[in-house]
Amino acid sequence: MREVVLVKYGEIILKGGNRPVFERVLMKNIKNALRNIAEINISIAQATIYIEAEQEKLDAVCERLLKVFGIVSVTRAGVCEKNIESIKNAVCEYCGADLKPGMSFKVEAKRSDKRFPLDSIQIAQTVGAELHDSNPGLIVDVHKPQVVVRVEVRDTAAYVYSTLNKRAGQGGMPTGTGNRATLLLSGGIDSPVAGHMIAKRGVEIDAVNFFSFPYTSDRAKEKVIELASILARYTSKVNLYVVPFTEIQLEIRDKCPEEHMTLIMRRFMMRIAERVAVKNKSAALITGESVGQVASQTIAALNVTNTVCKMPVLRPVIGMDKNEIVDRARRIGTFETSILPYEDCCTVFTPKHPTTQPRLAAIEKSESALDVEQLIERAMEGIEKIEVYPD
Repeated sequence: MREVVLVKYGEIILKGGNRPVFERVLMKNIKNALRNIAEINISIAQATIYIEAEQEKLDAVCERLLKVFGIVSVTRAGVCEKNIESIKNAVCEYCGADLKPGMSFKVEAKRSDKRFPLDSIQIAQTVGAELHDSNPGLIVDVHKPQVVVRVEVRDTAAYVYSTLNKRAGQGGMPTGTGNRATLLLSGGIDSPVAGHMIAKRGVEIDAVNFFSFPYTSDRAKEKVIELASILARYTSKVNLYVVPFTEIQLEIRDKCPEEHMTLIMRRFMMRIAERVAVKNKSAALITGESVGQVASQTIAALNVTNTVCKMPVLRPVIGMDKNEIVDRARRIGTFETSILPYEDCCTVFTPKHPTTQPRLAAIEKSESALDVEQLIERAMEGIEKIEVYPD
């Protein structure tokens, strides 16, 4: 039996007159995700995207689609002619093999083509009776079935599938519909999760990493590139800007009170990231900060950090605990890379007793020992841009 992949989307349906714009972006992103995997035929009708490809490529097609933002579900479905006998046979052949004695099921039908002689209820009843008779031991349960068999009668064909073949997608909004933001990407667990969460809202992501050679190794840099490539599986591409940060950290270490080092370092990072963002037309910064997780992430410390930025700073994991963030990192595939034991710049110049309730005036006084503008300019001159694609 011929198969297709059915792609369903969610929030886009609520966009009213702007819906076609969002649909076009989603279609473009799907084509981009599948560009090197298969020859495809893609069409859209009635809030469903239909993808045809070679049979042996369908599993790979589904895997790619599961990482495309805006997609709610991905389902392999059988295709048959639009008559009730063909539909009954297709359901028994395509869905019946997955149903085991003792399973409960029901059939749901959707008739988009109103010329079809049976209405949705009649289709469901007729197909359900046939499926029950052909599979002894099945239990009909219209309230809480283990499996739902679905029949969709569309304009050109009928499609049959069961919820056993339905897989949840990323949801959210298509990448490219929500402006651009710049992620401060460390080698840790939190920032990749934060980037993924904002990208899910349709935002294109650039990333900035601060690299302190020789205190951080090339392995640490490779780790960050790998994290960016994992994020790129969801966004198609990430522009990674690697900032030389050693001079700034050494200046802070030599000229500022030890307890203020981390916060002054964070203020430099935010200033530089904002300049990179402005240069690349980003509308906001993204960080992986969570209230109280470390000394620089108390509310008082975050307020001190915020004062150097004019653009919005998005902190999507701000109220999450570590276990919640780790769970998300595992789901999106960044966790195993994040825990590789290669230090980033935030861990090699750590004070023993950082301040947790800083006063802005005190931090600014400590910072006045530095030539802030000159240090930033030299760091900006040494930035390396890396275009990162999915691995």
